[in-house]
Amino acid sequence: MSSESTPALVKGAAGVESTASGGPAPAGPPDRSPRSRTTAAYLRYAAGKLAGAAVSLFAVLVTSFFLFRLIPGDPVKQMTGGRQVSTEQIAAMRREFGLDLPLWQQFTQYCGKALTGDFGTSYQFRAPVMDKITEALPATLLLTGTAFVIYTLLGIWLGARSAWRNGSAGDRAGTAFALTLYSVPSFWLGLLLIVTLSVGMGPLPGLFPTGGMESGSTTGFDRVLDIAHHMVLPVITLVAVEYARTLLVMRSSLLDEMGSDYLTTARAKGLRDDLVRRKHAVPNAMLPTVTLLFVNLGTTVAGAILVETVFSWPGLGGLFYQALSVPDLPLVQALFFVFASAVILMNTLADVIYPLLDPRVGR
Repeated sequence: MSSESTPALVKGAAGVESTASGGPAPAGPPDRSPRSRTTAAYLRYAAGKLAGAAVSLFAVLVTSFFLFRLIPGDPVKQMTGGRQVSTEQIAAMRREFGLDLPLWQQFTQYCGKALTGDFGTSYQFRAPVMDKITEALPATLLLTGTAFVIYTLLGIWLGARSAWRNGSAGDRAGTAFALTLYSVPSFWLGLLLIVTLSVGMGPLPGLFPTGGMESGSTTGFDRVLDIAHHMVLPVITLVAVEYARTLLVMRSSLLDEMGSDYLTTARAKGLRDDLVRRKHAVPNAMLPTVTLLFVNLGTTVAGAILVETVFSWPGLGGLFYQALSVPDLPLVQALFFVFASAVILMNTLADVIYPLLDPRVGR
């Protein structure tokens, strides 16, 4: 190569790049730090999950419109309650609720209003749908929130103890009992509790109300006790089914950790067995359980429909049953969207939080 040729990069024996003229090679763009690469990967992961949730929510919105229009029955005739109504009055009611419009036009109006939080007016209550949902939501949150706290603490505690004593008589009995409860339909268990503990059976008297949220004749602290008395059976029903799932997941996760080297090291340091379980094994086994708990937050709200119906609890589940019997299309559609959204959002939140607990996820 001639001396007039353009200086080229050559690599010396030490592996340092330099030019033919002896000068240092021009510096390239600096490499990003591992932390910045990890942050970028997490943001891409979270953005993908959020985008998937948005698509799912729109699919639920579309499904909720067409699904309940397959229910047989005329909402207008149901609203008249079998009374003699003229054709002109029925036509006027159809115009009032937009039922005289073509289906595609009803759909576009529904989607446009729903995106702004307006789900229309309830047929049977003649009130904005969101007002009825807001009115019933506190009762559902009280019931499901109480059940969630109880079955979470109970399931984690019993699941950890069961796994730590794997193969013992207590472990076998507890696991068999949990599997039995997990397979029992919640409405059947609720009815069984009503028969045995509300109505009474043989010498056993009825101890709890058969339904409702309160007697209506109490105030102050007595009202709190009255509501708590009415909550006992529906809370037991929800806890019995959901605690079993939490116990089984926690037990399985802890069993996977039992043979890990870090537990052997902790024992070799002289730590007590109970301390090894609480400080080392259980925190690492909690990762799948934490995901399950977020999912349960969504499914418990949706799953309370049958329990609230059985116990006449004035929450979203009971409201959904009332709306479905008409059918009150705006109210049914909105409640279906709320239930499905709770599941989707809690699943998405679990997906987004999980990489923060386990950095191996989302890379």
